[in-house]
Amino acid sequence: MKTLVLTQNFPPASGGSGRWFWELYSRLGNDYIIAADEMAKADSFDASAPITIHRLPLYSSQWGIANLHGLKYYWRSFKALKQLVKEQNVDYIHCGRVLPEGLMAWMLKKTLGIPYLCYVHGEDLEASALSRELNSLTKLVMRSADKIICNSHNSANIVNRVDDSVNHKVTVMHPGADTSRFSPIDKKDEDFLNSMGWQGKRVILTVGRLQARKGQDKMIQAMPEIVKRCPQAHYVIIGHGESRAHLEQLIASMALHEHVQMLTDCDDETMIKCYQHCDVFILPNRTEGQDIEGFGMVLVEAQACAKPVIAGDSGGTKETLIPGETGEIVDATDTVALADVIIKFIKDPVRCEAYGSAGRKHSVQAFDWENAAINARSVFVRN
Repeated sequence: MKTLVLTQNFPPASGGSGRWFWELYSRLGNDYIIAADEMAKADSFDASAPITIHRLPLYSSQWGIANLHGLKYYWRSFKALKQLVKEQNVDYIHCGRVLPEGLMAWMLKKTLGIPYLCYVHGEDLEASALSRELNSLTKLVMRSADKIICNSHNSANIVNRVDDSVNHKVTVMHPGADTSRFSPIDKKDEDFLNSMGWQGKRVILTVGRLQARKGQDKMIQAMPEIVKRCPQAHYVIIGHGESRAHLEQLIASMALHEHVQMLTDCDDETMIKCYQHCDVFILPNRTEGQDIEGFGMVLVEAQACAKPVIAGDSGGTKETLIPGETGEIVDATDTVALADVIIKFIKDPVRCEAYGSAGRKHSVQAFDWENAAINARSVFVRN
């Protein structure tokens, strides 16, 4: 049986869901092919991939069909996918999201009879809930799906809130990490520390898109108190996104250039070294309107590198760690709370080491990609 994985989000584009699909399906063999969005530098990435990738224009700023732009988008995508499905003899479709990919699959099911399953990440359903039209389309797609795969129990609870009639279709399948690649180091690389300007500093790291829900702004606001109590503290932000200008302005207005460092064009190898050389990792995520953090793969990656982790008390991030053992949960809207939890770690290297050791064990046992792939094969079996 040949399965088409339909996803706008896929490498070389950055992002947690795209990385999840890449790490998972690249391990599942030739029975799976990818249909992903067109993007710069995709040709070189696709040529070296161990899985067949087809590029189609899958991006749209609008997911609805109650306007001409939306209708044209879905019709264009449907025609391209219909041709691909026939050429590749596709028997089943995995949709990266309920919208817009799930609606495309719904159209293919209605015309060609091809069944599909959908992934839910949490923030996608929350965003759709703001529109009566999108909410109706979401329900339409989920009710016609064979299965609904949620990245966390928190996301499963959102599905229940949106439409409890589909609960029997829901399976929770957590994303993971390549624990052989994201791994601890025995000794810090002094040349790397010098090149980053980290010598003699206690490094606090955040990796994630620069957007409000990730909470980098609150960590920046907490830095004056952190530096006051721990002068060697140094906050490093890796990522890019729509909040970049706001964060840069915030750093400048608070005169924090010596204590906050932004890396907006960081390759994977450098990013992994940053994980390995930081002292504590934080994803200070919060709920921003209807926008939430569905899971938080970066927290798993940091634990795989034997680092203590801190997560905001919003969305599904608490499912990535063991509170009091591998990490801590904090109200990330409270800068005082952020400062307190950070200081407790960076002033206590023994505690950092204990949490990091437990985190490494936890990530390997619960989230290693090889184990995730084995689990996925059983989840994907057709009923």
